[in-house]
Amino acid sequence: MEPAIGGRVLVPFRQQRMSGIVVDLHYRKPAVQTKNLVSVLDPAPVLDEQLMRLGKWIADYYLAPLGEVFRTMLPLSAEFKRTITYSITDQGHMVLHRGSTSGSSARARRTPEDQTVEFRVLDFLANRDEPLRESTLRSATSVSRAVLTGMVRKKWLQREDVSDARDATRTIKIAVLQPESAEPSDHGATGVPARQTKLNRHQQFLISALNDAGGRAHIDALHAFDIPRTTLSTLIKRGLIQIIEEPAEFHVSRVKARPSPFEFEFNPAQKRALLRIQESMAVRTFSGMLLHGVTGSGKTAVYLAAMRTVLEAGRSAILLVPEIGLTPTVAADLHQVFGDEVAILHSALSDQERAEQWHRIQRGHARMVVGTRSAIFAPVSDLALIIVDEEQDSSYKQEETPRYNARDVAVMRAKMANAVVVLGSATPSLESYYNSTKNKYALLELPDRVEQRPLPEVELIDMKQEFQETGQEQVISRKLAEEIRDRLERKEQVMILLNRRGYSPVALCRACGSRMECRNCAVSLTHHKKSNRMVCHYCGFQAPVPKHCGECGSEYVYFLGTGSEKLEELLHGMFPQARIGRLDRDTVRGNEDFERALSALNEGELDMLVGTQMIAKGHDVHGVTLVGVVGADNALGLPDFRAAERTFQLLTQVAGRAGRGQTPGKVVLQTLFPDHYAVQYAARHDFTGFYEKELRFRGWMHYPPYSALANVLVRSDRLDEALQWSGTIGKWFEKTRHEGIRVLGPAAAPILRLKRDYRYHFVLKSASREKLNALLRTMLAYAASQKIPRTQVIVDVDALWLM
Repeated sequence: MEPAIGGRVLVPFRQQRMSGIVVDLHYRKPAVQTKNLVSVLDPAPVLDEQLMRLGKWIADYYLAPLGEVFRTMLPLSAEFKRTITYSITDQGHMVLHRGSTSGSSARARRTPEDQTVEFRVLDFLANRDEPLRESTLRSATSVSRAVLTGMVRKKWLQREDVSDARDATRTIKIAVLQPESAEPSDHGATGVPARQTKLNRHQQFLISALNDAGGRAHIDALHAFDIPRTTLSTLIKRGLIQIIEEPAEFHVSRVKARPSPFEFEFNPAQKRALLRIQESMAVRTFSGMLLHGVTGSGKTAVYLAAMRTVLEAGRSAILLVPEIGLTPTVAADLHQVFGDEVAILHSALSDQERAEQWHRIQRGHARMVVGTRSAIFAPVSDLALIIVDEEQDSSYKQEETPRYNARDVAVMRAKMANAVVVLGSATPSLESYYNSTKNKYALLELPDRVEQRPLPEVELIDMKQEFQETGQEQVISRKLAEEIRDRLERKEQVMILLNRRGYSPVALCRACGSRMECRNCAVSLTHHKKSNRMVCHYCGFQAPVPKHCGECGSEYVYFLGTGSEKLEELLHGMFPQARIGRLDRDTVRGNEDFERALSALNEGELDMLVGTQMIAKGHDVHGVTLVGVVGADNALGLPDFRAAERTFQLLTQVAGRAGRGQTPGKVVLQTLFPDHYAVQYAARHDFTGFYEKELRFRGWMHYPPYSALANVLVRSDRLDEALQWSGTIGKWFEKTRHEGIRVLGPAAAPILRLKRDYRYHFVLKSASREKLNALLRTMLAYAASQKIPRTQVIVDVDALWLM
């Protein structure tokens, strides 16, 4: 089979096999010694010419290795099976022979555990003609990977990588009742067929259950019955039941779909926006648009109507959402409108499910794609429309290499495909809104909620004044408690936002003042009461809840602050009759948990939902008439030039969850800084006012959108090494001429130590993106010449966080 550009091949790399993408085919003689391909995995390209171009652009723009980019673009790891085998060598046979002939005294001298295990491994492999898989060998001999590596180094064993492609198709096992088993019997009055006359009670029960199910059922359904599993095995051996495998169906969503977006009349603003999108798609040229609509203005309805136009034209569309939690709801809406033409791509899918969805898209079986940031690489053909919902969301920025922003990649892919890209938000990023004022994007406005529903009333509660009047620190103000009580009496629903996980964010010793920190990161451990653990939210490290101070031994350990877990407990105490749910990273372990919570809220099974920012975006629950915001201004204290923007966006988004039905909504916003402009403009639902004020500050400090920005992070698990490397790069920046580029640093990163690495960083700003990226490339080349490992110098182009 001949390789194809954009297709995968299996290649030898050092002592193992790896899959790679063919980027070119030629007959030029290579300047280096080459190896032969092991095999060709794809007879046709898996990345077409357009996606190949896009991958090369990402590698160039974000200064990322091309291979890392292609690996991110292809969710096909399930189709490659890593397999390592071991076999005994002649030298291994000699060692085994000497050990066996020297008797027990020689074995006694092999007292260290690894020598005993080595002898066991050699003995296990000695009489085998075929190499043995590593998993089988380790299971049979309890040998560690480190010991096997040592035995290979001694040349007692030969290690071979025989990794290859595999079929990743998901299947399910179906039990099928054989015709003779279900036939009416001519023997006796019992109605039991002749072959069943000797069946016991359990076996007859299974036959009857299969008969009632139409002669076939999922094998798991049969195992769910309270009967021995051997019962089914016996019936299979006797030929009464046959097991067959069938392709597994893909589950779209358990979230109940909302009423069709086409059941109500579009208002004039929605009609204008839809018409503008449709006209741009019809001419088949690139067009960028910013759809700015207040919360509840019907942006999703416009998205779906535009996608229906695409499908009717036989073309394809991609809809990006920022959070996995939003995917079930949006997918249910899409499935209701487009049926099996919908495919889903996000990280909560298994490897097999992702590969299955990807191939459905590539074959043209699904033309409507919905997913999180990686869905921008969906292999759709004849792409007409890309929609990026909540385009300002930081979830679109990948935190590992390649550090791409899916919103910006969507714009570039639309350019390459001569398609239309629509960026939608109630609170657009300053960069996108600025581009719309400069006519880089067309601005489409939806200034009113659908059916002329009013925006919710927002009441600010000054928590400083609350403390002065009550004499104690309150988590829930008197006003918010009163409003919650009123809504519960009226059988209406409430959402409470506290953007902090756990029970208490700080454990402090009252005697010496030390706080309990993560051993890997320079951050406080968070107390999680339900699991009775102290947890780091950055690296995942866990420790027991302390009974004594680790520094002075004092028993006066005090837990400070409130997280969503503590808030839920507090609300249960204040409103014992209320049905309260919580939605955060601790209660949502998988997609099903999120779907279950949203379904309960939609069905009216919950009176109140407490959560972090996961509850703030995109959810359309008509029963919610009150939103309470606790600790609204936490983000304002972060060392981040986007702190005010993030605060404004979060407050505006969560406020938009209230009053989306027929009953008007209200927002009670608790804050320590009621006069801060981000809080004031959010309370007035005034995006334009906030944008103009924030833009002035950005201009004074030369931050985006007035300049391109990059963050260069130097890290090492040794402090002296991190200091030395950052100093070396810092001196180079001082000596190098870089006109028009501001270089700040080196300085300690806001979180100095993270995941065991010490971190120092530089912030680079320039009005010219070309000059900035050119300097970064030169810097990386210099760092390599100074023997600074490439993995220890992280370049984040268009960084959203300077942490």
